[in-house]
Amino acid sequence: MRRRDLLGLLTTTSALLALPEFPAAALPGSISAAAPQAEEAPADHLWRVYGLADDKRTLHPVVRRQLGPLAEEMDHVRGETARKRVAVRVADLYQLAGELFFDARDSALSAHCYALAASAAKEARAYDLWACALTRHAYVELYAGRAASAAPLLSAAAHVARRGDSALSTRHWVSAVQAEVDAYLGDFDACARALDAAEEVRALSGPVHNGGWLRFDGSRLAEERGACYVALGRPDLAEDVLTSALAQELGPRRRAAVVVDLAALGAHRGDVDQVVHYADAALAVAGQTRSGYVSARLQSLRPRLAGLSADARITDLHRRITALPSSA
Repeated sequence: MRRRDLLGLLTTTSALLALPEFPAAALPGSISAAAPQAEEAPADHLWRVYGLADDKRTLHPVVRRQLGPLAEEMDHVRGETARKRVAVRVADLYQLAGELFFDARDSALSAHCYALAASAAKEARAYDLWACALTRHAYVELYAGRAASAAPLLSAAAHVARRGDSALSTRHWVSAVQAEVDAYLGDFDACARALDAAEEVRALSGPVHNGGWLRFDGSRLAEERGACYVALGRPDLAEDVLTSALAQELGPRRRAAVVVDLAALGAHRGDVDQVVHYADAALAVAGQTRSGYVSARLQSLRPRLAGLSADARITDLHRRITALPSSA
């Protein structure tokens, strides 16, 4: 997916979303709510493929082929019901596009995608979809080292989620991400409260997510809690939680995030063996997936390595992390 092409689509789709609604009869040949619709983009299928793909870049051309016709359809759709239906699809597909660029470490384009997704979901009054887009946008800020900028996005997401479906896990996912932001801001008590709120997802029954733009079911809470404790500088709390998370069946990127956190704990203790063991595991995943997200997590280790005693293995590790591509 060429960056220039997607920027053009983002601009066009944003402009179309901003247009006032016209009556269905205003223009001949317009698509009305009652008219037959083209087959909808298989967004649910694409999310499943995204979850299974080790190399997320393989989805770029597929998503790009869906975005163009969707923008064209928005240009012709008329009638409130039909317009809202297309807006939901825009919000869904642009969140997936944002995920792809987030993994590729293109934070600017990822943020643009999430902002457009939020705008489309807002127009459709699809509150859970809207809250998820805001939460993903907050992730961009968090992993760019701007936790304070993520906070107002999450506050907005929490407000929107309260208007959504109470049977879904949207508000609990917002709390889980809020815990990470509080951890990076050094607020232990606020982080603990947010984690407790996220844990309440376990009290929900039935299908709590859709496997697409909402995938939070509480299964990631151990690794997320461990990551929070690492950010807070509490290795006494982090190690057992992260070790238990590593014992679960994790996808490559999730496993890499956990082992990077365990390597960071080793650096905190000055344990070179632990650092090298877990960093090697993360480097293997980076090579397998070519994920910019995994590369970024490994890059975050570099400042911690500086505090370790001179050791040839640390020097080599620093060299291999530095050699990782700046984007996938």
